[in-house]
Amino acid sequence: MSNYSSIFHADIKLADMLNINPQLILMLPRFNIGLGFGEKRVEEVCQQNNVPVNLFLLLCNVYTFDSYIPSQEEINQIDGSILVKYLKESHTYYLDKRLSHIGKHIEKIALECGNIGNILNSFYSEYVEEVKNHFKFEEEKLFPTLLNKTSSIDFSEDFEESHSSIEDKLTDLTNIIIKYLPSDILPNERIGVWFDISQVSNDLKKHDIVEEKILIPFIQQLNSKKNGN
Repeated sequence: MSNYSSIFHADIKLADMLNINPQLILMLPRFNIGLGFGEKRVEEVCQQNNVPVNLFLLLCNVYTFDSYIPSQEEINQIDGSILVKYLKESHTYYLDKRLSHIGKHIEKIALECGNIGNILNSFYSEYVEEVKNHFKFEEEKLFPTLLNKTSSIDFSEDFEESHSSIEDKLTDLTNIIIKYLPSDILPNERIGVWFDISQVSNDLKKHDIVEEKILIPFIQQLNSKKNGN
C-alpha cells in the first residue's frame, strides 16, 4: 500500500478502515478498544474509549500507507502520554504474547533437531534478549523524557540501526527454519511458525516506523523548545 489517494479520517467507519487494512485490528487492544463497534465512525469509537482521535488516526495512517509522513504540526498536537502508553502496550504484546508463542514452537522444533536444535534455541534466545534490551532502553530512557518534556537525548543513527538489527535477526531465523533444518523435521510446525514470525516481523516494522516518524520527531521538537529554537 505504498500509494494512496486519501488518508483515514474521523468520519470513516472503523469497520471500513479494518477492511482496508486488516492488520489494524492488532492495534485496538493496545488502546483498550474492544470489538462489537457496529457501524460507528472512528471518532465515535475513540470518544467512547477515551482515545485521542488525532493520535489514533495518525498511527493508523502510518501503519497503512507506506508513503505517509506525518507533518510536524500533526506530531505537535498528539498527547505524548497516550503515545507512550500505546508503545508500552505494544512492547508487552510482542514479548508476552507473540514472541513467547513463537518461542514455544521453536523449542518443539529444536527438540527434534539434535545439535542444530541447540543452535536454533540459542539464536532465538539471543534475539529475544536483544528485543528486551531495546524495549528496556526505550522505556527507561526514551519514554520518561517524553512524559516529563525534558528531553536531552541526542539521537544518532544507532537507534535506527538497532531496529535494523532486530529485523535482520528475524530474517535469519526464518532462513534457518525453512532452509537449513532437515526436511523431515516437523514440516507443518515449521510452516506455522514461519507464518507467525512473518506476521510479528511486519508488525514490528510498523512499530519501528511509528517510533521513527512520530516518537523521535516529537522528542526532537522537545529538544528544540528546550534549547530555545
